[in-house]
Amino acid sequence: MVEQTHLDAVFHALADPTRRAMLGQLAERELTIGELATPFSMSFAGASKHVKVLENAGLVSRTIRGRTHFCRLQAARLAEADAWLKRYERFWTERLDTLEALLRAEDEANAAVKASSKPTIKAPKK
Repeated sequence: MVEQTHLDAVFHALADPTRRAMLGQLAERELTIGELATPFSMSFAGASKHVKVLENAGLVSRTIRGRTHFCRLQAARLAEADAWLKRYERFWTERLDTLEALLRAEDEANAAVKASSKPTIKAPKK
């Protein structure tokens, strides 16, 4: 089982729309922190704080070449979160399938009652 602290950190990181957008950018290619900051009109320091949260969650790795910080997506933790969510997807799919079967049975029962309660038309006597 995935350690709960990993999941907590991943979901915390994903809770912010800016960080989700940054991950989307990093899914395309490696970027500098400055490049990550540009679409949001934020400072290097602001973007760096977001990257730090992503790093702590294990979603991003940062390498420093000279004075430039390069960020790369690390998707393994996303896969762990996806596996955890799939468990609940199966739960809800089973529940919704059961509900659908009950509703279909109820509709069929109602249709049968309506069909049996229709008055029969007798031919007029001559």
